[in-house]
Amino acid sequence: MNEILNKIQSFGLVPVVKIDSVDDALPMAKALIDGGLPVVEITFRTDCARDAITAISSEFPEMLVGAGTVLNIDQARDAVAAGAKFIVSPGIDIDVVEYCLAAGVSVIPGCATATDMTAAVNAGLDTVKFFPAEQAGGVAMLKALSGPFPGLNFMPTGGITLDNMLDYLTLPNVIAVGGSFMCPGKEITAGDFGAVTAAARKAINTMFGFELKHIGVNCRSNDECENGGALLEKLFGFEQDISEGAIFSGGRFELLRKPYLGELGHIAIGTNFFERAMDYFKRMGLTFNEAQFKPGPDGKLNAAYFSEDFFGFAFHLLRK
Repeated sequence: MNEILNKIQSFGLVPVVKIDSVDDALPMAKALIDGGLPVVEITFRTDCARDAITAISSEFPEMLVGAGTVLNIDQARDAVAAGAKFIVSPGIDIDVVEYCLAAGVSVIPGCATATDMTAAVNAGLDTVKFFPAEQAGGVAMLKALSGPFPGLNFMPTGGITLDNMLDYLTLPNVIAVGGSFMCPGKEITAGDFGAVTAAARKAINTMFGFELKHIGVNCRSNDECENGGALLEKLFGFEQDISEGAIFSGGRFELLRKPYLGELGHIAIGTNFFERAMDYFKRMGLTFNEAQFKPGPDGKLNAAYFSEDFFGFAFHLLRK
């Protein structure tokens, strides 16, 4: 995948937005940015789509802006001239694909059948839009397509909701999902951009599924560690899992035999998408303590400590 598609994969979510008034473009974009989603696909279904893309691209250069529902080369040219960094279409038109490839613009054509996907692969693409996702067979269809198209990635759109998006995102051949549920049109029309921000944040939190996995306690001595484990078992029935460096109590408390990171200890937060979550926090300006990176046998990093402590605790992400 190219740089733009890698960014889309890093976001995992692509809000699909129909702008009816160019006056709504900038507050909508800011609402998405405030919600943690600096990416948007503006559909070419209204007369102000081009102007909206121009306004957002100029005012918020940090936002990845694409054009959707692009049906022909003229619309593709208009979108690129307006500042669109990627082009999305409901179906596959080889002329549009070839134009975008020649112009160095990422293109994600809509594909619903194996015939469509064969055409996309033969055109040199490695990523397509699976549309309409739910109506075209959903998750089961994408699983079946992974066999004949092992190198093809998908961005499903159409019928994707908060309730089913994780079913798609957990598939290895899905880089992101698109939909309007992250940026509801009625809220935009009503000027309720706070609701847009809330919807974006809810989608992000649903995707990541952040969950407290355990609390690490810096014991001052081995005796304190041993006594603490015994006490938690006596009081609450928390079974002890004893190791050389710590005692896990009830699966939620890690009593460390000697102090480790953090003044008081550390807190582990699990996430559904480890690398994507790291990118998300980096966009927020946070950094990670690379000296603590310890890849597993498969070469993957399963835990990453933030460089900064919070209220006396070191925090780290944990791959679920």
